[in-house]
Amino acid sequence: MDPLDRRRPLSELLIEISDDPDPEVTIGEIVHRLGRRSFGALLFIFAAPNWLPLPPGSSTFLAAPLILLAPQIALGIRGPWLPRFLDERKLRRTDLAGALRKLIPTLERIEKVSRPRLVFLFGPVGDRLIGLTVTLLSLVLLLPIFLGNMAPAAAIAAFGLALIQRDGILALIGYAVAGVSVGLLVIGWTVAVAFFRHVAQAVGLV
Repeated sequence: MDPLDRRRPLSELLIEISDDPDPEVTIGEIVHRLGRRSFGALLFIFAAPNWLPLPPGSSTFLAAPLILLAPQIALGIRGPWLPRFLDERKLRRTDLAGALRKLIPTLERIEKVSRPRLVFLFGPVGDRLIGLTVTLLSLVLLLPIFLGNMAPAAAIAAFGLALIQRDGILALIGYAVAGVSVGLLVIGWTVAVAFFRHVAQAVGLV
């Protein structure tokens, strides 16, 4: 049976992963534990922690699996594939469990109200569109923008849960937050360009 059976909420699976006595866990083990329908779960796992206090550079580390996974969704690949170096990457379970424990209560509340609806937003075309959108958002997570990773991370997490639950409302929320992310990126870029132009003019470079 697929471990990610829709009768088993993602929160329950994450609790099991957190409570495992093994002190370390590889990313490949997480993928195997979640099962072949784990794309949505993995998007949530690697995106949602960006909302937590993390050491500098964590968003780049978290974005790496997303950049590999999201194009696979866009291409319609049925099961996630990761290169060996990432598949065998070990994480301390205490660190993983600490992050997951902070996310699980919110996840449980979402699961209580989420259900399959607006399912026309999924399928061969809808899933690929989500994959393409998440690919672009994952690239944004790599940019060194202060607090610039929060909106795209929220959108990716929403898309991940939408794929699991087949909940079109969550997908629409993901698209809306993705739009906000683009807007913030454009504003940030405009402000940065204006600032550096002003500095350049002040020192006589232009």
